[in-house]
Amino acid sequence: MKIREMLETLQLNKILDKGEEKHHQLFTQWGERIAQEQPEVVLTEYPRPQMARKNYAVLNGIWKYAITGDDTRPVMWDGDIRVPFSPETYLSGVQRQLKPDEYLWYERKFEIERIPAGKRLLLNFGACDERCRVYVNDELAGTHSGGYQAFSIDITAYIQTGRNTLRLCVQDKSDTSYHGRGKQMLKNGGMFYTAQSGLWQTVWCEWVPEIYIRELRITPDYDHDSVGIEVVSNELISEKKTSDSDKAALFGTGVPDQNGKNTEIPCKILLFANNRVVGEIKTTVFAEEKALIKIEIPDKKSWTPESPFLYELRIVYGEDMVESYFGMRCFTVEPDRDGIPRLCLNHKPYFQKGILDQGYYPESLLTPMSDEAMIFDIETAKSRGFNMIRKHCKVEPMRWYYHCDRLGMLVWQDMINGGTTYNLVKTCYIPTVLFPLRRKRDNDYAYTSRADKAGREEWKKECIETVSQLYNCTSICMWVLFNEGWGQFDAKENTDMVRAVDNTRIIDAHSGWFDQDAGDVKSEHIYFFELIAKKGKKPYVISEFGGISLAVEGHIYSDKYFGYGNHSDLEALRNAYNALDRRIEELKKEGLCASVYTQLADIEEETNGLMTYDRRVLKL
Repeated sequence: MKIREMLETLQLNKILDKGEEKHHQLFTQWGERIAQEQPEVVLTEYPRPQMARKNYAVLNGIWKYAITGDDTRPVMWDGDIRVPFSPETYLSGVQRQLKPDEYLWYERKFEIERIPAGKRLLLNFGACDERCRVYVNDELAGTHSGGYQAFSIDITAYIQTGRNTLRLCVQDKSDTSYHGRGKQMLKNGGMFYTAQSGLWQTVWCEWVPEIYIRELRITPDYDHDSVGIEVVSNELISEKKTSDSDKAALFGTGVPDQNGKNTEIPCKILLFANNRVVGEIKTTVFAEEKALIKIEIPDKKSWTPESPFLYELRIVYGEDMVESYFGMRCFTVEPDRDGIPRLCLNHKPYFQKGILDQGYYPESLLTPMSDEAMIFDIETAKSRGFNMIRKHCKVEPMRWYYHCDRLGMLVWQDMINGGTTYNLVKTCYIPTVLFPLRRKRDNDYAYTSRADKAGREEWKKECIETVSQLYNCTSICMWVLFNEGWGQFDAKENTDMVRAVDNTRIIDAHSGWFDQDAGDVKSEHIYFFELIAKKGKKPYVISEFGGISLAVEGHIYSDKYFGYGNHSDLEALRNAYNALDRRIEELKKEGLCASVYTQLADIEEETNGLMTYDRRVLKL
C-alpha cells in the first residue's frame, strides 16, 4: 500500500460510507437481560476484592438526576437514572450527552437505623467521570478530580439517624480540556468513541472502626519465598498530625497520645493456601505509622497464567478486618541463552501473546454490566490462545483485575491519556507510516498537546493514583505510560516517578513511537508494514498490530465503519489473521518478546475485533 493510501485510510477512518450515518442500538446478552428484567440494583458484588470488608451496602440502583446550566442545586429533577451507568448509555435510562458547560446532579436517599458507637462510615466510589462534589445532608463532604480513579470520603460527621440525602454535582470537560479522558470524544468516530460522564462504577458504603485500614500494599518477594504486607491506617502522621508530629515522623519516633505513648494497635495476619492456614503473624503496631510485616511462604507455589495459584490473606488490625489475596510471581528482564533480552516470568523467558482490550459495551459504554460480562471477555481471549491483555486507555473496575488474577491472564495497564486537542496527523497518522518521525522529542509540549502545566501535573497525580490503586493486582506485569504520543511529556522523568512507587513491574514508557530511550522495552506499533523483530539492549515488543476488519451484518453500530484492511467474509478474515499469527511465531526466535493484536471486540465504527461489539459473533 502506498503511503498516501495509508494516510487516507487512517485520516478518513471510514471503509464504508452510505451517506448520513445511522447508529444501531446493539445489546450484549447481559445488557439485554437488564433491559428486560429491570432489576432494582445491578452489580451487587463487593467491588474491591483486593481489600474486602463484610460490613457494606451497595448504593447502586435508581437515583434522581438533573442536567443544569450552572452548579446551583436543581429545584426540579429531570427524572430517574440507573447508577452506575452514565447518562449517555442506554442502560442508564437517560441517553443524554452531558456537555462541557453543563452540570450533572445526582440524588438518592438512604436510611441509617442507628450510628454505632466508635464507628465511622466511609462512602466509596469506583469511579466518577470527571470531577465531582459530594454533599451529605446539604453539607459539602468532599470533592474529587479524575474520571478513572477510585476514591473514598469519610461522611461520619454529616450523617444522622433516620433518612439521609446524598447528592453529587459532576462536571466533565471531556475532550475540550487537558483532563484525562482515554478514548472518549464528544463527536465520536473512527478510533475514538462516545464520551460518557458521571458515575460509571459501583458506589458503596461501609462501617469501619475509629482507627481502620486505609490502604493495603502487598509485595510478593519471589526470590526469598516471602510476602511483604504494608498496612496504612487512617491515623497516618503525614495526613492528620500537627507540625510537631511531623517532626516526630521524620525522626521515626511516632506520635505520642495524651499519656505520652503512641497509639498501639494489635495486628494479626493469617495466610491461607487452599483454605488452610499456612502462616500466622501476631504483632503490635503504631496506628500513626506504616506497619511493615513480612510472612514466610512455605513450599511456595508460583503464579502463572497456566497455573494461577492465589494465596489468601485475612488481616485483623485492631477492630478492623479486611481480606485480600496475592500470587507469588516476579517480572524481570533477563537475557536468554543467546544473550537476547527477554521478558521473564518467575525468571524464565515467557512470551506474552497479548490482545488489545478497551472495555467498551454498546449499551453501557465503559461500565461492564456484570461479573459474567467481564469473565466472558477474559475467557474468550484466553480460549483464543492469548495469555495477556493490554488494557487500553481505561482503568477497569477492581473486580475485572480480580478475575484476571484468578483465571490467569497477564495485564499491561495503560495510564489514562489527556492533554488538549490532539493533532492526529502529526502525532498519530504520519508516525504510523514514516518511521524516522517516531524519534520526536517529547519536551516539545505544544507538539504533543501538553503545553498546559496544570495538565501535566494532573496527569502525574492520576498516574500515581492509578499505580497505587492497582498495586495489589497479581496479573499486572507492565505499566504503559503513554500511547502514540497522545499527551506524552517527559517520559524519562515520569518513568523514574513510577519506578519510585513500584519497582516490581516492567515499564513501557512510550507505546508506539516518540521513543525517548526510557522504560524497559522497545515498544513499536506496526500496522501497514511487514512485522519484524529488532535486537537491541531492551526486549522488543510489537505493542500493537493487526486491526484487520470485518463488519458482520446485523451486529454493527454504524453504517460507517473502518479498520486496518477490511475483509468481505469470515474465511478471508481468518486467512489474514492466521498469516499474521504465523509471522508472530516466526519472530519469537528472532527476538520478539511480546505482541499485542488489535483488538478483542469491535467498538462503534471500529470493526477490527475478534468479536462483534455485542459479543454475539466470534469472528475467529
